Amino acid sequence: MAQNEKLAELSEAGVAVWLDDLSRDRIRSGNLQALVDEYSVVGVTTNPTIFAAAISGSDAYDDQVHAMAVRKVSVEEALRTITAADVRDACDLLAPVAQRTGRDGRVSLEVSPAVARDTDATAAEAAHLWWLVDRPNLFIKIPATQEGLTAITTSIAQGISVNVTLIFSPERYRAVMDAYLSGLEQRMQDGGSLSGIESVASFFVSRVDTEIDKRLDKAGADPSLKGKAGLANAQLAYQAYEEVFSSDRWCTLQEHGAQPQRPLWASTGVKNPDLPDTLYVSGLIAPGTVNTMPEKTLKAYADHGMPGTPVQQTYAEAAAVMKAVADAGVDLDDVFTVIEDEGIQKFVDSWNELTESVRSELEDKN
Repeated sequence: MAQNEKLAELSEAGVAVWLDDLSRDRIRSGNLQALVDEYSVVGVTTNPTIFAAAISGSDAYDDQVHAMAVRKVSVEEALRTITAADVRDACDLLAPVAQRTGRDGRVSLEVSPAVARDTDATAAEAAHLWWLVDRPNLFIKIPATQEGLTAITTSIAQGISVNVTLIFSPERYRAVMDAYLSGLEQRMQDGGSLSGIESVASFFVSRVDTEIDKRLDKAGADPSLKGKAGLANAQLAYQAYEEVFSSDRWCTLQEHGAQPQRPLWASTGVKNPDLPDTLYVSGLIAPGTVNTMPEKTLKAYADHGMPGTPVQQTYAEAAAVMKAVADAGVDLDDVFTVIEDEGIQKFVDSWNELTESVRSELEDKN
């Protein structure tokens, strides 16, 4: 089956195309396999919101829930068993991609957002999920909160591949890269091998525009600034990536078999109808990156996406955009704090919704 030309070109430019969605129906119906075969998809990301939608919107989980209800399994264990089963099946489906590419074919499973502010609980759950799914092409998703950074270092040192999520500012992103390198250094000191350890850093895009545009409106700023900060912020993050992964510190680790932590563009579905629906794909084309897209964005790019200016040529303009936004009265530090808190809360709400949904299912099936 031929790959879509536009997405194949994106892949050739160094952007790994991942799908930001997963459900049992998607796996069983052959839809995920079709996206791999025809739309250059080489990875999958999930989050609590995605699972909440999948489980509440399908009867594909009924038999499994019934079996657990009969065994009087706790809601938390049921939730983990259900999500781990889907992720394991997706890992198996993508195993040939993992073998072919060596780096992709990955599926991400997130630690409970309820522990995002608890370092020890995050690290413990990451280790448990890694053991539970038991697939080499798994990523454990850990939020890039201040408390999450130490858990990232601990997990990498234990040989667990990590997708660091909810990164909004280049400053926090630098701390994430530092946590990754520290984990590799710790593992090396402990005599562990660095081969096979992978990591991506999920840098969020559209949510930055949503929050900043709201504040620009409030400040009565020049309307032409709207819809620009999300891309500019991500482009400056890539500049930081290039700097860190060409440093002497990195080169030492690379000599021992380490792989760079790739930037992953997340939240790439465009929320503002006034902006092009492929904006966060076209404007973030750079070697060694991942773009995880909702199916709608993926299909939009496949249909009419056009490559924009390569990221490496945008740094001066991106810095000017962020300066103009700050000069217009937008407190960027406050923006990043607010959207990190909102991001965690959104996942906590979805997790609670998912917990309630599974609880009622267990009671119904009992």
